[in-house]
Amino acid sequence: MDDSATTESATKEAATTGPDWPLDIYRTLKAFGVSQISYVPDAGHSRLIELSHGDGAIKTTVLTTEEEGVALSAGAWLGGDRAALLMQSSGVGNCVNMLSLLASCRIPLLTLVTMRGEWAEFNPWQIPMGKATPQAFEIMGVTVLRLERPEDAAEVVSAAASLAYESDQQVAVLISQRMLGRKKWTETR
Repeated sequence: MDDSATTESATKEAATTGPDWPLDIYRTLKAFGVSQISYVPDAGHSRLIELSHGDGAIKTTVLTTEEEGVALSAGAWLGGDRAALLMQSSGVGNCVNMLSLLASCRIPLLTLVTMRGEWAEFNPWQIPMGKATPQAFEIMGVTVLRLERPEDAAEVVSAAASLAYESDQQVAVLISQRMLGRKKWTETR
């Protein structure tokens, strides 16, 4: 086994045997009374999505595009619920126009964004939006927090949820690609 294969194997093992950060995030969302979760299917969020689907107190909505999740979050808030939007960094650009609605109306948003285009990215198409994600949010007035280590998941998401739900702010938690583990293109023939 060469060094790159050994490193990849160790990275995947660490990602699967390390702290269960999706469970920590799920518990934090529950503690903050989140009752709606919307998402465009994403492997990086698969465990959190699975936990949410298994909870009868959480309404889950599969989206066709991420901006629908911004609108759903606004509607949830207007109806007295708290929502969280799960997406990948490649979908952030789809939301820019909708984010202006939230800032203008002081509607809270909590979005958890799995990053692409960073550490060990294999797909060059993911890199431009991955680089632009923090700035795209910031230009629209969204506070950006970064989650780099699995053991910090509950603390970072709790801080983000407090800021969003208690101060009517828009907050994005960017989940480092390194936490998701190295992705590998698989080819079937």
